[in-house]
Amino acid sequence: MLRSSAVAAAVGLAFAGSVTTPAQAQSQVTVTGKINWGLWVDPDGCMHWWSDGGLEGYMVQRRDPKTGRHMCLEKQTCAVQNSDVLFATDSHQLTARGRQWLQQFFASAGAFAYAVYGHTDSRASDEYNMRLSQNRANTVAQVARQSGAVVDRVLGFGERRPVAPNNSAANMQKNRRVEIVCYRYPNP
Repeated sequence: MLRSSAVAAAVGLAFAGSVTTPAQAQSQVTVTGKINWGLWVDPDGCMHWWSDGGLEGYMVQRRDPKTGRHMCLEKQTCAVQNSDVLFATDSHQLTARGRQWLQQFFASAGAFAYAVYGHTDSRASDEYNMRLSQNRANTVAQVARQSGAVVDRVLGFGERRPVAPNNSAANMQKNRRVEIVCYRYPNP
């Protein structure tokens, strides 16, 4: 009987209502809860509905009601900005020019959701570069959210994904960047 009471309590939590189990009927104790839910976009741009009632969560693919096909967004890198434009050296604090550029970008980009990736050159330690790139990506994501944009993922890669060898000042400058990926609905 104890097991069925626990299951009934869990069902009560999962459906955000009240339930009185047989064991609780004598003391008139009710169990209530709240469901958290949302839409998650995976790295490939495919959408999934998720729900969590506190005890167990689940996720299902979002499907087009007309075709029944799994709904995926088009994913493309829509901006790559040099970190020297956005931030002071060794800092994750935006420059005035950098903040203005980001606000204008997010006001006009018009994507369903964004991913923000931070990168550095190789001049400092790997640990330092990972922390700096993550902090810079977080700062850009914060501006995006303040602009009303949905930011689905924020990652710092440090020096681990260079676009050029770190063998000259010009190449290192190319590696110091923030990439913004846009997720958009496909054109019909």
